[in-house]
Amino acid sequence: MDLTPAVVLADALRHAGYTVAGLRAEWGEVVDAAIRRADPVPALRALGDGRVAILARLMYLGQPVSAEAFQAALPTAAGDAALALGILRAEGGRILPEAVLRPVRLGPDLRDGWIAADLDELAGRSPLRPDHVLGVGGAGRTLVSLLPPSGSGRALDLGCGCGIIALELAARGFEVVATDISARAVAFTELNAALNGVGVIETRVGSLYEPVAGERFAFIASNPPFVITPRGADVPQYEYRDGGRAGDALMAQVVAGLADHLEPDGQARLLGNWEGDPDRVLGWAEGIGVWVVERERLDPAAYAQLWIRDGGTVSGTDAYAALMRAWLDDFDARGVTGIGMGWVIATAADPTLRRIEALAPQIDPVLIGAHVRDALETHARLAGVDDVRLAASELTVAGDVTEARHHLPGQEAPSVMELRQGGGFVRTVDADPALVALVGACDGDLPVGVLVDAIADLMEVDAAALRADLLPRVRELLFTGMLRFV
Repeated sequence: MDLTPAVVLADALRHAGYTVAGLRAEWGEVVDAAIRRADPVPALRALGDGRVAILARLMYLGQPVSAEAFQAALPTAAGDAALALGILRAEGGRILPEAVLRPVRLGPDLRDGWIAADLDELAGRSPLRPDHVLGVGGAGRTLVSLLPPSGSGRALDLGCGCGIIALELAARGFEVVATDISARAVAFTELNAALNGVGVIETRVGSLYEPVAGERFAFIASNPPFVITPRGADVPQYEYRDGGRAGDALMAQVVAGLADHLEPDGQARLLGNWEGDPDRVLGWAEGIGVWVVERERLDPAAYAQLWIRDGGTVSGTDAYAALMRAWLDDFDARGVTGIGMGWVIATAADPTLRRIEALAPQIDPVLIGAHVRDALETHARLAGVDDVRLAASELTVAGDVTEARHHLPGQEAPSVMELRQGGGFVRTVDADPALVALVGACDGDLPVGVLVDAIADLMEVDAAALRADLLPRVRELLFTGMLRFV
């Protein structure tokens, strides 16, 4: 397909105000929240008759509009471009959507952009087609937030879907190769690269690492089809989420393949699901450092409900009951009692990293990428710092760290002391008077060892024993970013 019309269409959409800011001005934050819940009704009620409203009905919410309204919303050349690209079609005096085309903000500079994808539940399509190409959802936004703010060298978007991750990697300075088993997904990625003026993405069709056999990359990102789905003729399979493997075998294959495809100093960010405990994921990766972040853990019934509804099957129906039985039978056959959902962060440069972490949901999506980058750099640095050198280091407290103390009624001494992180992964660390005193004294003037000795003297405890207790916790606070080397 000739993608030249994409440039014409994008320019017209920008001038029409069909952008994230333009939509928010049209329907407000309450409607924005409803859109995130895949509920189009508040948006349809809020939209007026202007150009942005017409485009939103047609391209965002999948509602037909009259040919006259469409001509009022876009110049003729842009309208012809949208038809030529297959995003829209004309029929009987109306313009109907063949795909959604939704505004996004792209790159670290949050410039205006647009992502085309298949019609979805928000656009009135249910159930989804088996080869459905997903637009920008919550998972995609999460993976974007995990990307480093900048980079260089070759990057791989494994399972590119609509191409949002490939576009974000390109915006950060990488030379991008985007692969997917779905030729339809690759076509959307190429279209979206053209719409957003990104001409450096190389696309390839194939399964997982097959299209890049023998190649290595500075960075690998993937939102793979990780959903654990029963294998059976009566269970719908969706290319964007179901990898065609039993259990979590596809996720294992993606993680295990990182070692063969990362450059010596390369890194990876993956989304995924796994059966059982997250230490299972560590066993899939050999020769590289891995940090598993479990964001949520579901029992088999809750997990099945989530993905059955995601496919558009309504609870309470016979079809829903049959799918629920198939899912639960599948988990029972392998003795699965819990499913983890989260992220896999990998680094080839620091194979000593073997970390599992469960996090609370309050995370600043803007700061995660830089936070992860800094944590990996700090872990690699700490691997070469023994306790003697650590004790000789000057440290400072990050500006987002606060202290909380909880008292029982009538008691002067606190029963609980905590250090809280305001950014990054928003961690809460249990503390005690010695750790709180040390963190409070870390202003970059005196080495850690001198501070520990002074605290030991004040508390009338053995200095060596206090060092042995505090220094491992100092390492953890450095990794988390709550303390920093001067």
